[in-house]
Amino acid sequence: MLGTPEIAIRLLLAAALGAVIGFDRERHTWAAGLRTHMLVCLGAALLMMVSAYAFSDILQQWPRVVLDPSRIAAQVVSGIGFLGAGTIMFMHRENVIRGLTTAAGLWTVAAIGLAVGGGMYVAATIATGVAWVILAALKPLERRFALRKTMPQVQVRFVDRASLAAIERVLRDRELSASTVVTRRVPDDGDEVTVEFARGFERAALGDLADALRALPGVQGVSLDVTSRAG
Repeated sequence: MLGTPEIAIRLLLAAALGAVIGFDRERHTWAAGLRTHMLVCLGAALLMMVSAYAFSDILQQWPRVVLDPSRIAAQVVSGIGFLGAGTIMFMHRENVIRGLTTAAGLWTVAAIGLAVGGGMYVAATIATGVAWVILAALKPLERRFALRKTMPQVQVRFVDRASLAAIERVLRDRELSASTVVTRRVPDDGDEVTVEFARGFERAALGDLADALRALPGVQGVSLDVTSRAG
């Protein structure tokens, strides 16, 4: 059975390591922030200690009883998925899924808590450092890469349905694959089609595409939106 000082050390260390990961998430105002990550890591550490040491008295009284010390810890690994799922959102307007990194961070924090609860201080500390590098230090590199591969959006306003077929031909001739195409009626001002392209579309080709669309008969205007929408 663990002594009180050792229990306190493990719980406080788990909360501190969880705070390291949660602080980065808090800066980006995600649903799961500082306190959530601290609580997940703390709870995982406590459950690991309960799983490994809470039943030592029973084992001494009943020698024939055999208990698996990983039984409760294993439930943490699967149970954290429900909490992680709550941080994942599908943004229909942007056609992207957000929160996957936060969910993965919660899963990692739970693993760190289990390591601390099991007394693997070095492994937990190293994992925290690596996780922080992935979440915080690699963020600028991820943004630079995302600028090269954006999700451009082209919005075309036209006055008759014949223009829609012409727009489709322009995209087909240039072998441009669209992820979403939305057409809506603008009262007293014709129709409007919004085309959002998949990742990897070359930004340099947008100018040529816009000129080709503006040259189509019936097209009133073309607007471009080139923004990085990394999840």
